[in-house]
Amino acid sequence: MAEPSDIPPLRDLRYRAEYLVLRLLIGIVRLFPIDVAGAISGKMWRLIAPYNRRHKRALANLERAFPEKSAQEREAIARAMWENLGRVMAETMNIDRILKEPDRLHVTNGHLIRRYKDKMGPVLIVTMHMGNWELGMWPIMLAGVRPAGVYRLVKNPYVDRYLRAQRKDLYPGGLFGSRRAAGNEEGQKTARLIMDYVRQGGRLGFISDLYDAQGVAVPFFGYPAKSMPIAAMIARRVGARIWIGRCLRIGKRACFDVNVNELRVPRTNNQAEDIRVITAAIQRHFETWIRETPEQFMWSNRRWW
Repeated sequence: MAEPSDIPPLRDLRYRAEYLVLRLLIGIVRLFPIDVAGAISGKMWRLIAPYNRRHKRALANLERAFPEKSAQEREAIARAMWENLGRVMAETMNIDRILKEPDRLHVTNGHLIRRYKDKMGPVLIVTMHMGNWELGMWPIMLAGVRPAGVYRLVKNPYVDRYLRAQRKDLYPGGLFGSRRAAGNEEGQKTARLIMDYVRQGGRLGFISDLYDAQGVAVPFFGYPAKSMPIAAMIARRVGARIWIGRCLRIGKRACFDVNVNELRVPRTNNQAEDIRVITAAIQRHFETWIRETPEQFMWSNRRWW
């Protein structure tokens, strides 16, 4: 990420203007109670987002995943997805306020976290774009474990710095930034950094449901999908646990159920096959959860193509 001093003046001026617009928008959103802001944002996204080109991708993904559903049913799921994403946007601007209201969170299988709290060792917490994934690390943080996270860098350095600051309470162990289209050398550097972090006993959370051109092809809703193998690679090499989690919205408010399950990590003489098996198990777990509440999954992302 470039420092402001390294940015050409005109681009820097544009970045500053974008940052000011973002802060103004956030200021307006925060004038309302959390759930009111979420409801307004959700309704706006439900009305406007279907005219975006990503709506067609969402419908194409839904048709592949649920061929047995009618076009009307898939359209309804897509529109409900946009409403959920609108709520997520407003909630992201209120993360600090939400964290001050622990009654908004219920943890399923919380005993898993409590059991290993003082003897956890290195752990990878793998999640997906479901419910409000931004809050998926909340129970880990509440358990007194200092997790770190991997997030996608924003080109605008002022916006990027602000978003990092907003997430510091969820990721007290720090954040590792990665670029969407990073070169092979830069991608390997990031992988080495997070590998070293986990090897030293760190707990790392990241989203693992996106298409990865260099990934491992494993079944997802019955079709091969190139999936991120980084969790499997790190866990297999450094002996870390893998926890799979989801943050599911309860009702229409900023209230959530976080479900955490541990995944068995095979360690045979065939490392490549172990990585494929682990990656497939992660995606299979995701698919099971998505089938339960498809309207809370982000179908607009690239997954098979």
